[in-house]
Amino acid sequence: MRFDWRAICGPALTTATALVAIAADRSVVALPNPAPLFVCIVAFAASLSGLASGMISAVIAVTSSALFFLTHRATPGYDASDLVHLVMLAATAAGTAVSTGLLRQKMRAALARERARHATAARLALALDQIDIGVVLLGADTRAEFINRAFREYFSLPDDKADARPPFIALMYHGRDTGAYELPAEQLSDFIAQRTELMRVGDSTPININLAGGEVMRFSCTALPDGGRMLSYTPVTDLVRHTDDPANTDYYLSLRDGGHRALARHLRAAE
Repeated sequence: MRFDWRAICGPALTTATALVAIAADRSVVALPNPAPLFVCIVAFAASLSGLASGMISAVIAVTSSALFFLTHRATPGYDASDLVHLVMLAATAAGTAVSTGLLRQKMRAALARERARHATAARLALALDQIDIGVVLLGADTRAEFINRAFREYFSLPDDKADARPPFIALMYHGRDTGAYELPAEQLSDFIAQRTELMRVGDSTPININLAGGEVMRFSCTALPDGGRMLSYTPVTDLVRHTDDPANTDYYLSLRDGGHRALARHLRAAE
C-alpha cells in the first residue's frame, strides 16, 4: 500500500467518525450504532486507495463498534446480540473492502490497457504521417476516421476539413472542386459514382488515378473486419509514364520487390 493521502484518508476518516460518535454518544445524546456509516467509509477507502486501505478501515470500524457497544451496557462485557452485530459488521466491512478493492484493480487495469492502446494508435498515426503513401481510414459509416499528411498534401485538403471526419463522398467532391483529377469535367460525376460504389462493396482491385499536377496514384481499397475501409494512394508517377505501355504497369510495379538494380534496369529499357 502506498502511504500517501489516498492511503491514509480512509483509515483516518473511519477513526475520526468513531471518535466523534463515541464522544457525542457519551456527552451529548444517545446515538444509534454507526455501523452502516462505517461500511460506507470502508467502501470509500477501498475505492480511493485499494484493498489494503479498505481492510485497515474495516478493522478500525469493527474495533470502534466494539467500544461503542461496550459503552451502551450497564455491566461490562457483551451479550449474544452484541457479538452477532459485531460479526455481521466484520463480514460486511471485509466483504465491502474486498469487492470494492478488486473492482478498483480491474478498473485501473482496464484504464491502463486503454491508455496503452491510445499510445499505440498515436505512434501509428505519427508513423503514417511520415510516409509518402496517402492513407485514409473509413469507419463503417464511410466517414474518415484518419487521414494522413500525404493524402492531405496530394489533394490539398485543409486540416480543419480532414479533422472533421468527412465522408468518402465529400473527399471525392473536394478533389473535384479543387481540380485535383486529370479528367474532363463531364466525366467527373461518373468517376466519383464509380469510385464510391467500388469503395462501398470493398472492391480491392487497384486502379491508377491521374492527378492534374502530373502525379499518378495507385489507389487500393481494403475492407476491414469492422466494416470500415482502408484506402491507400501510392505514388507511382516514376513507374507509370505516358511513353510506357500501360499493359506493362503491373510488371514494373512488381519489380519493386526485386531490388533497386533490377527496377532501374527495366525502367531504362522502358524509356
